[in-house]
Amino acid sequence: MNKQIEISLANQDDLETILQLQKDCYISEAEIHDYYDIPPLNEDLKSIENNFAKMTILKGQFDGEIIASVRGYSKNGTCYIGRLIVSKDFQNRGIGRMLMDSIEAKYMDCDRFELFTGFKSQKSLYLYNKLGYREYKQQEINDKLTLIYLEKRKQ
Repeated sequence: MNKQIEISLANQDDLETILQLQKDCYISEAEIHDYYDIPPLNEDLKSIENNFAKMTILKGQFDGEIIASVRGYSKNGTCYIGRLIVSKDFQNRGIGRMLMDSIEAKYMDCDRFELFTGFKSQKSLYLYNKLGYREYKQQEINDKLTLIYLEKRKQ
């Protein structure tokens, strides 16, 4: 299966599709936490276009269809990774790992990688731990949502 997945840089024309996939994927995160006022669900096309100008957005395609994405940018030696999404029909097939490996490779000059996820996001936490990320802080957003910040440092 993974041999048929193509990871590449997203282009401007992909943003609307990636945004819709993002909303489809993050609704399950909102349901897990019973909290729907999260940035991935509130992002609009203008915002993702602004982000496109400032960061790397990767897409994963299967038979020409965008089924996954991740984004990242670097600042002061740290690569900040966010919005890792994989279509429900393609989850648990190693695509998230492929995207993470690809975004890390794009920022191989960074000494540190950072990301965050919700404290109830067990599948995400499992993946990130498997990839060498370790929790270094928590941030309570409200009584329903606490963010877990994870980092991975180069050896």
